[in-house]
Amino acid sequence: MIDRVLIDTLNLRSRDLAVRWKDLIRNSPQLKHYNQLGDSVLIEADIPFYPLLARTLDRGLDSSIVSEFFLAVGRRRMRDGFPISEVIFAINLFQKTVIEYIMTEFAPENSMRMYQSMGALTIVAEFCMLGSFYTCKGFLEETYTRMNIHDEASDELLKKYFKDEFVFSGGI
Repeated sequence: MIDRVLIDTLNLRSRDLAVRWKDLIRNSPQLKHYNQLGDSVLIEADIPFYPLLARTLDRGLDSSIVSEFFLAVGRRRMRDGFPISEVIFAINLFQKTVIEYIMTEFAPENSMRMYQSMGALTIVAEFCMLGSFYTCKGFLEETYTRMNIHDEASDELLKKYFKDEFVFSGGI
């Protein structure tokens, strides 16, 4: 059982956490595309991640909700011209933001919270790993669609480079 304080914090202080994430982005020179965005754009882009993580901590991992959310993130970032490496790194910084909050502000309160934090950290890691997987999958799906429809790449070329199931099954 995860303490309601953590769940409520992720919901109610998502903007504050997104500001911390934005600061990590700004301190990461390898994130060139993200660093071209204004502060408010970055913050608004990150806010929706925290309530979804809070829901996951509260009710358990619902893979259909998590997959749809992150597939959409991957598709959107591809359409916006982001390199997939930056997108995955940004998810890693989201995870770092949450872990730093848990370990510096939530866990030290008492020994029970320290114990609960270990379980929460496991869920956070699983959430972010699945998020990275589905973000990459959404990004590739959007790339495939663009190459297939807009660039009119041949089926042979697409089959050669796209091995994921979405390519031939019509979706996830």
